[in-house]
This record gives sequence, structure tokens and C-alpha cells, in this order.
Amino acid sequence: MTDQPKASDKKHVRKMFGKIAHRYDLLNRVMTFGQDIQWRKILVKKLALSDKPTVLDIGCGTGDLAGEVRKQHPDAWVVAADFTPEMVLLGANSSSDPAIDWVIADAQNLPFANNKFDAVISGYLLRNVPDVDQALSEQYRVSAEDGRVASLDTTPPEKNILFPFISFYLNYVIPLLGRIILGDSTAYEYLSSSTQEFLDADKLAKKIGDAGYSKVKYQKKMFKTMAIHWGIKERSV
Repeated sequence: MTDQPKASDKKHVRKMFGKIAHRYDLLNRVMTFGQDIQWRKILVKKLALSDKPTVLDIGCGTGDLAGEVRKQHPDAWVVAADFTPEMVLLGANSSSDPAIDWVIADAQNLPFANNKFDAVISGYLLRNVPDVDQALSEQYRVSAEDGRVASLDTTPPEKNILFPFISFYLNYVIPLLGRIILGDSTAYEYLSSSTQEFLDADKLAKKIGDAGYSKVKYQKKMFKTMAIHWGIKERSV
């Protein structure tokens, strides 16, 4: 494999995601056998949102998760934010939904007021930030009291009977798909390495709790290589 950018190298990660923006959704569908659509539905349901919620989708990509919020909650107002301009531009140009605002923003320094959102959500964000604790701290800061948090991301495969097959898929099949669909395997070699080096679901749940959220739970999917986490910012007493 070629040398890979690290999540700490924000400039190269932004450039990489900008390069693949036009095929990002297609590759997600192919790599997950279309299951990522269902996972987003589950994530939004786990939020248990009230009427007319304000939702921040941080690391929104082209807006799949923001769109799912609007499908399940037509009265919601959503801010779709990402630090890759190409992703934001593509999402904004392909969406005609006036209740989704598109913003270029860094997950580690959010340009929003304290206690602003009823929910903060993300899909495939946390393994790509330089500092997970800082990103979660920012999400907690902008979450309203009684606000929800939810994340969909990869989790390292468990060392069980399926591990050799999953490892082969991550290390060889996914980069091959990137080469076939994009003509470039580099970004998806990064995906494989960032998945295997990321926090496991238990450790991520602890970090979400350490950020201040309570009642943190998670559910694993796709042979336990994907995890949906959710929690709540309880009201101060």
C-alpha cells in the first residue's frame, strides 16, 4: 500500500475527500452492500426527536444523513456542515430542501453558539478527526440540554473466526473497489487503515460519556465492523 494520510493531517484528509466527493455516495453503497442506508435510518430513530427539532449533521459529506432526518422529521431544521468544500457544494447543489442549511465548518472548532441544537449527529466523522475528545467536546457544547448525540462509524473487527475474511476485505477488496470506481485506491487504503486503527465501540462509548453525555449506548452492524452510538445531554439541576 502507498503511504497514507493520517487524521491529524487535516490538509491532506480534506484534499483526499474533496477528490472523491463525486463518487463518495456510490462507494458507500458498494462497500456496505447498500446497508449504510438502513444504518442511517436506525441512527435517526435512536435520537427520539421531539417536534420541530434543530439538528446539526457534522461531517455531513453530501448530506445523506441530513436528508434522512428530514424524511423522518419533516418539521426539522438541519444544518449540514463539513470541512471539505467539495462535499458541501455537491450536497447543496443536489438538494432542493429549504430546511437544510449548508455550512463549511471544522468539527473541532464549530462556529455555533452553546446549547443550540436538539441533536448533533455524524456519519463516518470521528475516525477522521485529529482529536476525538475535542470533536466530542464541541458537539457537547453546541448540544441543547436534553439534546441528543448520535454517531455512525466503523469499528475495528473483533478477533474471531471471521477476522481473516474481514481483514482481507478491508485491506484488499475495498482498495480494489476504489481503484475500479475512482481509478485511485489511495483514499480507500486510508479508509481501511483508519478503520483498523480507530477506537473500538466500547472505548468510543467511554469517550462520548467523558465528553459529558449520559445514557450512552451502541449497536454494532455488518459483522460488528460498524457501530451506531447514541446518548443524551441531560438537563442541569
